Amino acid sequence: MIVPERPHDPERSFDELLAEGVSVPTGGWDFSWFEGRATEARPSWGYAAGMAERLGRAAAVLDVQTGGGEVLRFALERAAPQRPTLVVATEGWPPNVGKATELLRPYGVPVVASDEDAPLPFADGAFDLVVSRHPVKPHWPEIARVLQPGGRYFAQHVGPASVFELVEYFLGPQPDEVRGARDPERERREAEAAGLEVVDLRAERLRMEFYDIAAVVHFLRKVIWMVPDFSVERYRPRLRQLHERIEDDGAFVAHSSRHLLDVRKPERS
Repeated sequence: MIVPERPHDPERSFDELLAEGVSVPTGGWDFSWFEGRATEARPSWGYAAGMAERLGRAAAVLDVQTGGGEVLRFALERAAPQRPTLVVATEGWPPNVGKATELLRPYGVPVVASDEDAPLPFADGAFDLVVSRHPVKPHWPEIARVLQPGGRYFAQHVGPASVFELVEYFLGPQPDEVRGARDPERERREAEAAGLEVVDLRAERLRMEFYDIAAVVHFLRKVIWMVPDFSVERYRPRLRQLHERIEDDGAFVAHSSRHLLDVRKPERS
């Protein structure tokens, strides 16, 4: 979500904005609808461009939990003509499987429907590069298994307490174990326990701004794990209060949390 600001229309009513937020399709990870309605600062490392650079040097690539395939498509286009010989993607959410299949078919990339917590359906050592942008949970033993010796895992993960200003607005204060989930140092230890070497680990918190209540509604419908029981009907009073707050303050401010991982599988002894 990300793009130049455009002032929202203060004349639109609360009900009109709710209806618009509910009506927008949620498939894939294209956030262009948010243009002018919400912004999010980008991490300094430029993940998609970094992925493209690595695709240009790889032979066999796996994109884990590809979403709608948008980031992989961008990286493939940018890496051309030095594209890998083999590129495969997995995705676990059925609406995204179809979207990613349609998007990636012209690039010769098959999309394998695979649950996020299932073993990766590939042979040992099948890939020299595994990539992932915002996986639900990294399965380090499986990543290690499908990587060739010397292969790399290059990923951008969601970090701890990401957008929790919005989460806790609806759900109230969250326990420390929830706020501390997805801790990058814990992920470092888990990767090392799977026999991998963490070459680089960087973390940043990034400012987000929501300029109208339609953007909040669409975001919570799209990123469904933020407020798992979210619906307009259930949270209508809180949504109205938030709408009034945005009207008064001009925006609702939150902060996303991201970390970059460059991980290597050691060569055989």
